[in-house]
Amino acid sequence: MSKLQDYRVNRQIRAREVRLIDETGTQVGIVPLQEALTLAEEKGLDLVEIAPQAKPPVCKIMDYGKFKYELKKKEREARRKQKEHAIEVKDIRMKVRIDEHDLRVKLKHMREFLEDGDKVRVRIRFRGRENVHPELGDRLFRRIVEELKDVGDVEVQPKREGPFLVFTLAPKRRR
Repeated sequence: MSKLQDYRVNRQIRAREVRLIDETGTQVGIVPLQEALTLAEEKGLDLVEIAPQAKPPVCKIMDYGKFKYELKKKEREARRKQKEHAIEVKDIRMKVRIDEHDLRVKLKHMREFLEDGDKVRVRIRFRGRENVHPELGDRLFRRIVEELKDVGDVEVQPKREGPFLVFTLAPKRRR
């Protein structure tokens, strides 16, 4: 799950003595575990082992519930930021003999995706007798690249995959 399982609290702590930090962040020093637990109980807070690998382990007096809440909040924020920066690959499919208006709509969508920072994988489908004329796909590929050269570059050159001609466009680097 998360890092919450890594922390021992109150009676779960197994060391004989601990380096204690009080709720204000001031170092109290090295004290026996029983004394640290008593101090935490008197203040109505928890004793949390924050650095178990240290000799002796470092423990802090704090509200464990609030601590868990803050950790979860930070994790959620980190995940949200990660999603913001993730580059998606958008798929656009079309036929070799696409109508002019339909091509304009697809080009508009590709332009929007590239401007948003996403990659675009274009799959041009060949059907039946169209397979005999690969130059139609090449011509359509060149037209798409020409129309979108101001916002994107060809990342993966066109190649045949079964009945499809597939290539990928990546957004241009901003300076």
